[in-house]
Amino acid sequence: MDSSFALYLGRHTLETALVIAAPILLTCMIVGVVVTLFQAVTSVRDMSLTIVPKLLAVSVVILLFGGRTLQVILGFFTEIFGHIQNIGH
Repeated sequence: MDSSFALYLGRHTLETALVIAAPILLTCMIVGVVVTLFQAVTSVRDMSLTIVPKLLAVSVVILLFGGRTLQVILGFFTEIFGHIQNIGH
């Protein structure tokens, strides 16, 4: 294994992690901004008002993007284990 392969592996790992986490993180950010604006307009300061919508939105996103996420993870692990198998030979 040379340095270019190690750099490729590190970059590919970070890209895969970003693809997996992006829908959930973006959902949390968007829902957080909307709830914060709602709280600022109505002057309601309840902690459950911030947590419950985020949990519901993240649950919906996981249900919608779970299959694609699983495909990305399986493709990544298949590639990694293929490289491990080639190193052994």
